[in-house]
Amino acid sequence: MGKMGEELKRTYVPFTEWKEKSKQIEYTEKTPLLSPDGKLLAKGWARRNVFEYNRDYVRKGVISRKEWDFYTIHVGDEMQVLISFANINIGGYVAAKLVNLKTGEVICDAIQYFLGANKHVSPPVIDVPNRFKDQIGKTRFDFHTKETERTLYFKSFFKGEPVEVNVSMEIMPELENITTVLPFKNDNTKFFMTTKQMCMPCEGKFSVGTYTYEFSKENSFCTVDWGRVNTPHEMVWYWGSGNQYITDANGEKHLLGFEITWAIGDESYATETCIFYDGKVHKIGAVDVEKFPKGRFLEPWKIVSEDGRFNMTMVPTLDNHSDVDFKVGRMNCHQVFGIWNGDVTLDDGTKIEIKNMFSFCEYVENKW
Repeated sequence: MGKMGEELKRTYVPFTEWKEKSKQIEYTEKTPLLSPDGKLLAKGWARRNVFEYNRDYVRKGVISRKEWDFYTIHVGDEMQVLISFANINIGGYVAAKLVNLKTGEVICDAIQYFLGANKHVSPPVIDVPNRFKDQIGKTRFDFHTKETERTLYFKSFFKGEPVEVNVSMEIMPELENITTVLPFKNDNTKFFMTTKQMCMPCEGKFSVGTYTYEFSKENSFCTVDWGRVNTPHEMVWYWGSGNQYITDANGEKHLLGFEITWAIGDESYATETCIFYDGKVHKIGAVDVEKFPKGRFLEPWKIVSEDGRFNMTMVPTLDNHSDVDFKVGRMNCHQVFGIWNGDVTLDDGTKIEIKNMFSFCEYVENKW
């Protein structure tokens, strides 16, 4: 941390210093992600995951190949439900977590670890109907993707108490996502491919011992973060997202969301940034935060895009900080929640004012 009053430096080049804007190359047809010898064949973004991933083609590294299915559910400004599976090549985990967003209290953090790269492997696709059902130790889980619904089931233990989670999320017709493939300079075998699926109202129940928390579609939304990557050992990223029902001038209700990620790899081919409106993607340019937040996470975050279509300020209410040391790696995450206000602009030029959206933006330093 720098001296008092000193502007801390970013670990990346902000878009204001780029020589040219990102090309925003869009893919619309199925295309292989990698060649058999591990070279990256695609660089860009898509409205659905059209990139064909073969984990056997990923160039081997000690822990460079990483795969995750991460579901985060925000119940208004009250609770956060997290269901996740990750495989980082030498092993991984499946977990369920319940966090009180008013106080930061972790009500449950049930996690089951495993060793071995090929013992528990999630599907290589996200968009088409698929099912990932498995048991690791005493933990059972079932992630089921259907045409109009995703369901999650998790059963395990936390501090000796039984844990059971059931979630159902709605998939509206023709719902799009944003999938990006970002390369890394100086190594054409390294890549960062993620799919972010927003705007899924959900309902469910999270039980720990005798305690049960239930949530409904009225104010609960799920975001899926599906990642398949081969990365350098050290990296930093920012990720923010939000969902909210809004009412237009005619009194009609619409579902709006946003997805902003930056500071990962080479963003000259695409950026992981967009607005979701009634299930459709409206692509925007690169984003950045006005002040580097490290050391002042609870101060306001003003985030803008290079094309002027995203102008938002988050006033933080909670820094949900975690610092996990795996010995062979480390994840230091500041997931900052707060109230968002500002405006976004759709592809047709329609400007939408966002008022008092409760959501998050995180700053993560990884060695993994």
